[in-house]
Amino acid sequence: MQLASDTLAGELIHRRFSSEIYPATTRDYWVYIPNGYHADHASSLMVFQDGYQYINPDKPMNIPAVFDQLIETGDMPHTIAVFVNPGEVAVQEKPDHHPDTLRSIEYDTVSDQYARFLLTELLPDALSGLNVSQDPKNRAIAGFSSGGICAWTVAWYRSDQFSKVLSHCGSFVDIRGGGVYPYLIRNEHIKPIKVYLQSGEKDLDTRYGNWALGNQAMASALKFKGYHYQFAFGQGGHTLEHGGKVLVDSLKWLWQDEPSTASQSAPAPAQYQ
Repeated sequence: MQLASDTLAGELIHRRFSSEIYPATTRDYWVYIPNGYHADHASSLMVFQDGYQYINPDKPMNIPAVFDQLIETGDMPHTIAVFVNPGEVAVQEKPDHHPDTLRSIEYDTVSDQYARFLLTELLPDALSGLNVSQDPKNRAIAGFSSGGICAWTVAWYRSDQFSKVLSHCGSFVDIRGGGVYPYLIRNEHIKPIKVYLQSGEKDLDTRYGNWALGNQAMASALKFKGYHYQFAFGQGGHTLEHGGKVLVDSLKWLWQDEPSTASQSAPAPAQYQ
């Protein structure tokens, strides 16, 4: 998205954080505060896994610039964003330029552990002094690959905290059991989650599974159960290129009010239970 020259940029703050839920790890995170933030008005919240990939201006996303524009034009609410990197372990075995991380343990594990880390450790630190909505409909979570399934997992276990999910090439395969989600969606009660999935024909195909098929199985299960979802399936591979091209549309859709009639590529809104 081309940033208008007169758009006023928000503030981006960088910090380091040590975790107790993931012992002996530290991580970088960034907090984006939009231009026009006022403490007397609760802002919406969006959390991004693999945070630096989403703020790097040389990569396809460049979320701060996109948020600046969409907030200014009224296409999304005033939203504070938190960009979280995976935890780096204290004792490194790889070269310094490529530190060991707990990325797969944190992101691919099908449990509430990462949600607890966010809600009880990192977000209280990141959002200290900021007025952020506690309404789950005003709180979204996103990620790429393992970060994409992580975003879904957080909402799945804590839909009382996050009801919007944006997943780019999500790893809905059997790295750490994530391939079970289509079955769980079909067989458990509907959760109040609105989700935008993106993948492509040339997405990964490894011993853990096929990413394109995994995302197609997710979309099929969401449709079967009656979730409010969109699925952008292109021709690309396991990158953020396609996700970047549909980013503006995906954010507009994710943050818009529930439509009175479903779009052609999405089912009717679910009756939340």
